Amino acid sequence: MVVRPSGRRMRVTLISKALVVGAYQRKCELIAAHPEVALTVLVPPAWGDQPLERAHINGYALRVIPIRFNGNFHLHYYPTLPRALAQTQPDIVHIDEEPYNLATWLALRAAKALRPTPRALFFSWQNIRRRYPPPFSWMERDVLRRSDAAVAGSQAARAVWQAKGFTRPIHVIPQFGVDEDIFAPAKARGDHSAFVIGYAGRLVREKGVDVLIRAFARLPSSARLVIAGAGSELPALRALAEQVQVAGRVEFRPPLPSTRMPEFYRALDAFVLPSRTLPHWKEQFGRVLIEAMACGTPVIASRCGEAPNVVGDAGLTFAEEDDEALAEHLMTLLAQPHLRAELSRRGRARVLACFTMRHIADRTAEVYRLMARA
Repeated sequence: MVVRPSGRRMRVTLISKALVVGAYQRKCELIAAHPEVALTVLVPPAWGDQPLERAHINGYALRVIPIRFNGNFHLHYYPTLPRALAQTQPDIVHIDEEPYNLATWLALRAAKALRPTPRALFFSWQNIRRRYPPPFSWMERDVLRRSDAAVAGSQAARAVWQAKGFTRPIHVIPQFGVDEDIFAPAKARGDHSAFVIGYAGRLVREKGVDVLIRAFARLPSSARLVIAGAGSELPALRALAEQVQVAGRVEFRPPLPSTRMPEFYRALDAFVLPSRTLPHWKEQFGRVLIEAMACGTPVIASRCGEAPNVVGDAGLTFAEEDDEALAEHLMTLLAQPHLRAELSRRGRARVLACFTMRHIADRTAEVYRLMARA
């Protein structure tokens, strides 16, 4: 049990590179709104090409600390973290990292060196049981041995860490929800004659955008496809669009900032996430699905990893790689405006029930309370 002087709030320090994104910081405001939580968030000045945004910083302390090996998922770390933790004197340390990463191992060591010793937890999306070579396997084993709890982004991720022998509580909570006030349906739908389909995300093989282009080629010439993103597959996807003779109806856009995503979704008649499983990857969540659903855009997803569980009965799903089935779903939506309206309603309702930022924040704060009482 974490012992605190009577009346003192529970001090929580959250370490997260993901929180350089301003929209994600709304979760921190909502966690800090819980009166028993005093929250400090430690972030790097940038993660990869994403600089720190300061969009939602009310009610908690946001502190910037240096990062080494910025952009390197497995090897990045925070050299001044021990000093930062000594200054915040947390009761709970929330390490928003996978347990096999150097940053997690070093953060846990720094936390457990404090006196009094805080409780500590890690976060994981990893939904495939993988073996890592040393030193990552050694770090993973030590993190699992010394952590007091974990948060997993899906049931599949929880099962991975249970299978690896982690016996302490694992709470299933997606990392971030959506702000339902920002990601909301358009007040009035603009008139357009084309049926507009969209995809946003990385342009890499596992995301299956080639499947979407092949399915799109089966649709009538009035349909349009908008693909927003960047990645190694972009030249091949452009070539495929030329090959199947739809290049004139496919628009490739660069990645959009988070602030422009709501307008992107609102302009669509359907959003598609056509992910495919690879030996070392399957869809861990599909955040774009809940963003589109919150905006009232009907969604279609392949049955890859967690995607069908995210969609539930609020969208359509198809077998991985099956461009013919995807085309049939798209044709159905094109021909049935009433179905589009029904899926729009269901999608928004599902997000409000399960995936808002407030919902995620409340469940995260409850994890902190449980840890403090343990």
